[in-house]
Amino acid sequence: MRKALIVWGGWPGHEPEAGAKIVAGMLEEDGFAVTVTNDYAAFGSPDLGDNSLIVPVITSDEMDRAFADNLVAAVRAGTGLAGYHGGLATSFRNLVAFHYLTGVQWVAHPGDIIDFRVNVEKPDDPIMAGIGDFDYHSEQYYLHFDPSIEVLASTTFSGAHDPVTEGVKMPVVFKRRFGKGRVFYTALGHVVAEFENPQMRTILRRGLNWAAREGA
Repeated sequence: MRKALIVWGGWPGHEPEAGAKIVAGMLEEDGFAVTVTNDYAAFGSPDLGDNSLIVPVITSDEMDRAFADNLVAAVRAGTGLAGYHGGLATSFRNLVAFHYLTGVQWVAHPGDIIDFRVNVEKPDDPIMAGIGDFDYHSEQYYLHFDPSIEVLASTTFSGAHDPVTEGVKMPVVFKRRFGKGRVFYTALGHVVAEFENPQMRTILRRGLNWAAREGA
């Protein structure tokens, strides 16, 4: 049975505990044995690499650099990493090693909660199969991202909320390889009510399963 570790914490506005429980339920339905904790020391466990998948549901906050190095090593060796919204983009902003791994950092969301369009870039990818472009109501994340990512869906900023963003095309969903491991990220999911959006939920669920190592 595949094992997944979900670690939640940080800013409560993103409803991390509730989000972690929803993700745990999705993974359990898909046959994972899931551990959920708010103890960041779990990232430093010598058995971290026994997990098929690690899902941080954390906004901001800090942790020991040694824990980040252990996480990087586990993914490099084949453990999967996946996250949504702040979970990879805003976690542990002081740890360069963490963002070298995730390939993304959040920097702004002009206009805060707004309506925007998500455009599917790779309709033939299994994560996006059967999903067309769709409208979304949330924070439109402006990101700094690694050029090695494979963008599966994007959004284009209108500039209505900040003229400097006009016409900027930004990743919303991506995947990447990191050593033997896989990394998946979606910028959707500001609060748990967004899990009721079928496209968001389907994309995340498929991405979690894609990132997870088989047989661990």
